[in-house]
Amino acid sequence: MMIKPIQFNLQRQQWLHRWVLGGMAAIAGMALSIGLHLPVQAQIAPQAGGDTTLNIRSSQAFAQPAPNLDEFWDERHAAGDLAFEAAFVTAPANVNPGLGPLFNSSSCVACHFNNGRGLQEKGQRVVRVSQLDRAEKTPLPVRQVYADEIIAPSANTPPVLGMGTQVQEQGIYGYPPEAIVDVTWQEQPGTYGDGTSYTLRSPQTTLSHWDGSPLPEGVVISNRIAPGVFGLGLLEAVPEATILQAADPEDLNGDGISGRPNRVWDVVQQTDVLGRFGWKANAPDLLQQSASAYANDMGVTNPLFPAVDGTEDIDMDILEAATIYVQTLAVPSRTGLNDAQVQQGERLFADANCAACHLSTLRTGTHDIPALTHQTFHPYTDLLLHDMGTELADNRPDFQASGAEWRTPPLWGLGLVQTVLPYSTYLHDGRARTLEEAILWHGGEAEASKEAFRTMDTGDRDAIVAFLESL
Repeated sequence: MMIKPIQFNLQRQQWLHRWVLGGMAAIAGMALSIGLHLPVQAQIAPQAGGDTTLNIRSSQAFAQPAPNLDEFWDERHAAGDLAFEAAFVTAPANVNPGLGPLFNSSSCVACHFNNGRGLQEKGQRVVRVSQLDRAEKTPLPVRQVYADEIIAPSANTPPVLGMGTQVQEQGIYGYPPEAIVDVTWQEQPGTYGDGTSYTLRSPQTTLSHWDGSPLPEGVVISNRIAPGVFGLGLLEAVPEATILQAADPEDLNGDGISGRPNRVWDVVQQTDVLGRFGWKANAPDLLQQSASAYANDMGVTNPLFPAVDGTEDIDMDILEAATIYVQTLAVPSRTGLNDAQVQQGERLFADANCAACHLSTLRTGTHDIPALTHQTFHPYTDLLLHDMGTELADNRPDFQASGAEWRTPPLWGLGLVQTVLPYSTYLHDGRARTLEEAILWHGGEAEASKEAFRTMDTGDRDAIVAFLESL
């Protein structure tokens, strides 16, 4: 009864969406015919997203459908776009009921503005928590607090009693939030090798119950922001063997880099599989990633994470629509390919061994979506876990990821982050205000690369930043 109005609404809006896109295309064609300069990049190689690459460098660069979609998948992308933007409300309602009762935001796009990164603020950040016994350094007995927390046999993130494994900072009428999150910033000075000074900052996050009472001992907090969602279908289509081939957990080649895969619980297959998505690669695929976001971020139950009584706020059609949307987004093209400074920066990036983790080139295998099949693309990630040192550690294990390990984030689109959303920041918790700061926070396996950058002269540092901004 509830789903039918939503489906009708999606169909009607899908028609409007196609009508608007058609009008925009016509306007763009007229603009070209009269000599206006649209914000597109003339050069197309190397193709950052293979055939899914779109030559656009504007605030809408992360929000376009892949140009190689056929008519069938283009229509499904359009329907998914509407699902991704749909704002949920408190039940009962004719359209999009099911928000909460506890939540962080009311829609997917509220966290991923224009499909880019979120900000470190209420409604966009995500605060993960676990209850650990500090005295014995072992997990407490697992308690299932909410139906949307499927406790896997291999899970090592015991939920906090009354809070679960993710803090919901908002509640519908009559439901107080799970916790009050307070973030302050701690500054620390540093110096480049040439004597130039800089300042880094890190978030200091504290939690308290809504009534002001403190949390129990042993609660581990991991403060995060939402990453961009474009190009994810390509990463999903990379064969598992390709990812495992790049792993070197024992550092047998002696380069100081020992990336390793995460193995996580697949709620559909009911077994441990390779993790690919999330800051610690704790999600196996985009369907489960989307389902988890609906349940944990919006309180919207679904087929993968139903309510205690088995009911669902959305059905599989809507869940799949939102998943297909992020699978089929275009990847923006690079820029400045013939710029001497960019070329110099790319060489220095490789010389500093940054490319050992940020692999420039991957290739997909087969995928249900033909546009994603057999694509050579350039994401600058190996999808593996790496120890990034104590300063970036959140001390919260997640399946096989340690409290100091993070999945290598893709670097494609890095130069457009603040174009898509001004004041966006970098790294998993948004602590880095600039790309320089992001590099200077690297430690652990990346310590030598960080030091290579820190001790470069100004011109070389600027060249590396220019290269990153060209992505």
